[in-house]
Amino acid sequence: MSSKIRIYEIAKELGVENSEVIGEARELGIEVKSHSSTVTEEESELIKQGVAELKKGKDLKTKTQKKRKKAMEDSAAEKKKTILIRENTEIEDIASQAELDKEIIVKKFKKAGFSFSSDKKLDIEEAALVLEELGYKVKINTAEKEKIKEVDEEKRKYKLRAPVVTVMGHVDHGKTQLLDTIRKTDVIKRESGGITQHIGASKVTVEGKGDIVFIDTPGHEAFTAMRARGAQVTDIVVLVVAADDGVMPQTVEAINHARSADVPVIVAINKMDLPDASAEKVRTQLSHNNIITEEYGGDVISVEISAKENKNIDEILEMIMLQAEMMELRAPVDGPAKGVVIESELDKRIGPTATVIITEGILNRGDAFICGMVAGKVKAMADSSNKRVKKAGPSTPVSILGFEDLPQTGDKLVVMEERTQARGIAQERRDEMQSAKPKQAEKITLEDLRKQLMGEEKKELNIILKTDMTGSMEAIKDSVMKLSTDEVKINVIHSGVGSVTKKDIMLASASDAVIIGFNISVPGSIKKEAEKEGIQIRKYRIIYDIIEDIKKALEGMLKPAEEEVSLGRAEVKKIFKISGVGTIAGCGVFNGVIRRNASARVIRDSRIIYEGNLAALKRFKKDVSEVASGYECGMNIENFNDIKVGDVIESYEIRERKRTLEEARKD
Repeated sequence: MSSKIRIYEIAKELGVENSEVIGEARELGIEVKSHSSTVTEEESELIKQGVAELKKGKDLKTKTQKKRKKAMEDSAAEKKKTILIRENTEIEDIASQAELDKEIIVKKFKKAGFSFSSDKKLDIEEAALVLEELGYKVKINTAEKEKIKEVDEEKRKYKLRAPVVTVMGHVDHGKTQLLDTIRKTDVIKRESGGITQHIGASKVTVEGKGDIVFIDTPGHEAFTAMRARGAQVTDIVVLVVAADDGVMPQTVEAINHARSADVPVIVAINKMDLPDASAEKVRTQLSHNNIITEEYGGDVISVEISAKENKNIDEILEMIMLQAEMMELRAPVDGPAKGVVIESELDKRIGPTATVIITEGILNRGDAFICGMVAGKVKAMADSSNKRVKKAGPSTPVSILGFEDLPQTGDKLVVMEERTQARGIAQERRDEMQSAKPKQAEKITLEDLRKQLMGEEKKELNIILKTDMTGSMEAIKDSVMKLSTDEVKINVIHSGVGSVTKKDIMLASASDAVIIGFNISVPGSIKKEAEKEGIQIRKYRIIYDIIEDIKKALEGMLKPAEEEVSLGRAEVKKIFKISGVGTIAGCGVFNGVIRRNASARVIRDSRIIYEGNLAALKRFKKDVSEVASGYECGMNIENFNDIKVGDVIESYEIRERKRTLEEARKD
C-alpha cells in the first residue's frame, strides 16, 4: 500500500502556501480538510502537476484537469479493492472504502442511468453494478447474524477471572469512603455534595489473593436506573449499611436490584466507630427484607467495618475472594472479545470515550467493534489507573477511545473482523430503530400554549437536558419523568451529552423549553444567544437539586387547592323590614368575627338554607368592615329576605393554597 504524504509537506517542497495545495486538491476532487491532511503518492503527483500549471497561469478547468481526474479514478480502480455493501449503504461509506471523492461515485451513477444524489442511500444491485464498472470487487452483507462470527462454545478456552463487585447502599452510608480505603484513593472529596454522580469501575489487587473489579454506584434515589445497570454486570454485591442509620429506602432498592440480578450479597455494616452504632439493629432490619445474615442462621455474610478508620477492610476483601472462589468464575479468553459499557463521555479534545468491562475474549488495540448502534476501532485503551494498555482480558475495566459516536450505558461491545462490517450493523440497527419510531407528534402552537396557561388542558414543562455523561443523563431523565401527574407533565424533548449548543437554544425557543445542564460548562456566546432568545439555562452539580427545583416548578403549575375557613358566627335576635332595602337581621356575634367582604350562609335547625354574600354590615347605622365576638350588628344578605329569629349566620372565606405533587396524584 502506498505511503501517505501530508499537504504541508507538498507545499514545503513546492515552495508555495498550504492554501494553494489545499485548493488544488479540492479542485481535483481529493477530500482534504487542513494542511495536516494526508494524500496518497499518486494524488500527491497530481496535485504537484496542478500547482505547477497554476504557476504557469493555465486555467484549471481544462482537458488536463479532466485527464488528471480520470487518472486518479483509474489509479484507484487498479487496486481492485473489495468493497463491502449492504442494503441502504450510504455514499460516504462507499467513498471511504473506495478512497474516492463521493462526487465521482455520484457521476458514475448518473452515467449508468441511475437518478442519484449525494445524500441518497444505495440500492444493493445498483451499487454493485457501478462499483464493478469502476473495477472494484463487491461483497454483499445482508443479515446481521451472518456478520457476527459464530463461536463453538464447547471448544473455547476458559480461565478463572476476577470477580466484578458492585458496591450499593443508601446515600451517605459510606460506599465511596469504603472504595477510597480499598483503593487508597480520595474520590469522595471530588464528588459534588459527597455523592457519587456516575458509575465508575476500577481493578484492585489483593496481595496474595488476586484481583477484584469494583463498580461504584450512586447512592441517591435519583440513580435507581444506574444501580440496576451495575447489578446486571456484577458477580457479587457489597451492600453498605451505616450502623447508626440502619436500613433506608435506597438500601431496600439495592437489595431488590441484587435479587433481580440473582447475585450473592455481602453486607458491610459501616461506621462501627460511631458511639450510636448498632450492628444488631442492622441485621434485624435486614432480616425483615429477607436478607438473613449468618449470625441469624442465614447464608449472607456480614462484616462489621469502619471505612473511615480502616477497620476490618482486609476481612471484607477476604470474604469477597472466598465467595468468588466458591463461585468458580470463568470466562473464555479466545474468540471475539465482548464487553459492556459502564459509562460513556464526550470529551471535547478526543471525542467519544467509554468505560467498558470486558466479559470474554481479549480486546486488543486496533480491534474493530460494534457497540449498540455505534461502530468503532480501538485507537487507545487505558486501565482504571489511567495507564495505557495494549490489550484487556475478561473482568478488566478499560477506558476506550475510538467510538464513531457516543454509545449508551449498558450497550454490548462485540469485536468484528472488519470495521466496515461493524459500520454496516450499526447502520442497520439505526435504520431499524428509525423505522420503529412512531410518527412525530404535531408541533405545539401558540394557541395550544395559551390554552395550557388558561388551564384548559394539561400543563406541561418542556426540558432540554445536557449532561457530562450518559449514565447521569439517563438517571436524571428517569427521575424527572416520574414527577409527572395527570395534571402536570414533564417532557424531556431532547437530551444529550456535552455542552449546550446553538441548536439546543433554537429547539428551546421553538418548544418553550428550559435547558438543564448537569456538570457542563456553557460558552459565553451560547449564554448571549440564550439571553437574546429569552431561554433559561439552569446549571447543576448535584442531581437531587435538579429534581427538587423541577418539583417546585411543577407544583407551581398545579391548580391551587380551595379550603373553606370559618371566620365567625352570629345569632339573629330581631328582624327589621326596611322599604327599598329588604330584611335587616339584628344579630349578636358569639364566635369569631363577621366580615363584610366574606361569604355568608344562613343556618336554621342545623341545616344550611342559603349561601351568598353580605350586602351590608352595620353598627348603629354606620357601615363597618367587620364585627368581633361579643358585639351586636345589623346584616343584610344579598338576594335573601327569609331570615327568622334564631337563625345562625356564619361568615366564611374560600382560601387558596399550593398543592403538592403527592396531593395531585391522589386527587
